[in-house]
Amino acid sequence: MSKILKVAIVGAGYMASEHLKAFTATGEAKVVGITSRTRPRAEQLVADFPGVVVYDSLEEMYRETLADIVVVTVTELHMADVAKRCFQFPWLVLLEKPAGYNLADAEDIHAAALAKQARVYVALNRRAYSSTRQAVQRLADNDGPRFIKVLDQQDQHAALTIYKNPPLMVENYMFANSIHLIDYFRVLGRGEVASVENICRWDPENPGVVLALVTFSSGDKGLYEGIWNGPGPWVVTVNTPSERLEMRPLEQVLVQRYGERRNEPLEIDPMDSQYKPGLLFQARQTLHAARGEPAELASLEDALKSMELVAHIFNMGA
Repeated sequence: MSKILKVAIVGAGYMASEHLKAFTATGEAKVVGITSRTRPRAEQLVADFPGVVVYDSLEEMYRETLADIVVVTVTELHMADVAKRCFQFPWLVLLEKPAGYNLADAEDIHAAALAKQARVYVALNRRAYSSTRQAVQRLADNDGPRFIKVLDQQDQHAALTIYKNPPLMVENYMFANSIHLIDYFRVLGRGEVASVENICRWDPENPGVVLALVTFSSGDKGLYEGIWNGPGPWVVTVNTPSERLEMRPLEQVLVQRYGERRNEPLEIDPMDSQYKPGLLFQARQTLHAARGEPAELASLEDALKSMELVAHIFNMGA
């Protein structure tokens, strides 16, 4: 049996709770510590997990636990500061997405990681969805060109007034939230992004419809359709000459074969209903990476490429 690895968590919000459940459920890891700016919240979060110690600082937590992995779940605006402090220690670092509130912030984090030769991954958990993995596997059997369409919907007004997100984060909401959808281009498209053609450009003064054509070095093409401050679902579709795949909602995937009208649902891992979708698989992959084994996990460099694609689509500093 593999050695039980020690996991530490920074932050005490919703995602910290979900990561705690997922790593505990692997049976191959023990969450040994947590630290947060709000100690009472951290204490409440781990109340049902005996053995998880609440620490007053990140530095104390590493010194006392010598954890193998640290999961950073702080908000986007605090990510750079906390990530850089984590890079001071030899654990594997798993950053919640996005790794930075905009492209410049993400590049700063990446440079700091390179300077410290840190092992850093990003929790792009939609890559770990059973539906996404089924789609990728299904597409591997299709040699023809792919057309990927991503339908995104964002509401900056709600983000600012209902969810009380900081204005700077809301201004950069395409990095904070649209990356969930835009990352699918790089998961489903083959090769590198060769070009991005802005059809309907982003207007920060009057957010509305954003359209962009993404072309890959393989010849695959993608169309991003963003509906800002208006209604719309999150949908990802992939067309090949023989099949059409649709993820709507993203946790499910339907297949329509050429010449047929019916859609066939692909089987989804039941773990995606017992835990936050993708997190148990992602936790197991993180353990593989910490042991030096091959892992299906987004490196910080890989995640940065998706941040760059977001910036190209929205004409924001790429």
